[in-house]
Parts: sequence; structure tokens; C-alpha cells
Amino acid sequence: MACVHDHSCEDHDCSSNWSLYKHIDLPKVSALNEAVPGSAKSVFKAWEHRLDSSAGHLESNEGDPELLVYIPFTSDVKIKSISIVGGADGTSPSKMRAFINRDGIDFSDAQSMQAVQEWDLVENLNGVLEFQTRYAKFQSVASITLHFPDNFGGDTSQIHYIGFKGEATQLKRDVVATIVYELMPNPSDHKTKAESGGGYSQVE
Repeated sequence: MACVHDHSCEDHDCSSNWSLYKHIDLPKVSALNEAVPGSAKSVFKAWEHRLDSSAGHLESNEGDPELLVYIPFTSDVKIKSISIVGGADGTSPSKMRAFINRDGIDFSDAQSMQAVQEWDLVENLNGVLEFQTRYAKFQSVASITLHFPDNFGGDTSQIHYIGFKGEATQLKRDVVATIVYELMPNPSDHKTKAESGGGYSQVE
């Protein structure tokens, strides 16, 4: 399901809605079948820069439009919708499939596995469309893999922008671990072995 922006973004802070890019673990982003190694990282940017391709774009190899993009996050996120800005002249992806929290997927895995959700895309050269997720299935997302199996007839597939709208959990994983550690009972607070479950004897 696609939604069109129904308001002037100058009157709303749209960029904050698409701020999940700040939570993408960009150094670990990767893609299969990209013509230029590492180019997948260039499609993640602030929403207001979504049409700026000066940093490059993601393109598949000649004659093979299929792309698979792996996007890990620095903390778990909830994804409400996804925006894809593709290329012109039939190079925009025509279908998108999503897999959640599955690392190391290759093309054969993607073709044989059941996606969490699939979308029929439309050409979205101005970035005004967003594709809604089945929100209940996109909770606690540590990573998402997007499979683009085909395009609108071009020799290659091009992606200039991928944006995620949603929420990030407030606590990063390492912060959670620190809080749990600090809440652990201090053995000196316990008087008897029975109470502490440890080997501490009665303090006289």
C-alpha cells in the first residue's frame, strides 16, 4: 500500500519522521549485485537530501536488475513505512520484499524464503510516495534486508534513496546492559546464604 504526502512538508517537520537513517549502522550496510562496491551506503541520507545524488547511487550490474540490500541498525527500531526513490527510464525497482533480523541472506535464500511483506512499487522519482508496512510485524527490527527482484524494463536497476519512517528504541543495547549490571544485587547487602543464593556466610 502506497500513500502520497497529503500536506506541505514546509509546514510539517517531515525530516524528523524519516530520521531512522541516523540509527542505520552505515559501515555495515551491504548489497549484492551492486555495480560499484560500497555504493549502497550512498542511498541512506537525510530526508531533505533524498533527491541529491551527488554522493552517488546504487545500481545493479548490466543486464541483471536484481538487488539485495542489507541494512542493520544501531538499536532496535519500529518501521512504519519505507520510501524508495529509483532511477528514470525503467531503472526503478518494480517490486520490493522485506526480511527482518535475518543476516547473510543471498539471492537463492531470498527467492526461496517467505518475505515478511512484499510491495508492488511505482516509479517514485520525486520521493513523494511511502509504502506502508504491516506495522505489527515491523517491531524490534535489528536489521532489515530488502530484495528488489525486478524493475520497469531497464537494463539495470537504480536506487537513489531508501528512507525509513518509524521509531527507534530509546536505549541502545550497550546502555541496557549497563543498567542491568547496576541493578544486580550487591552480595554484601545479603546476610545469609539462603537469601543470596551464594556462598556468603552470616555476618556477625
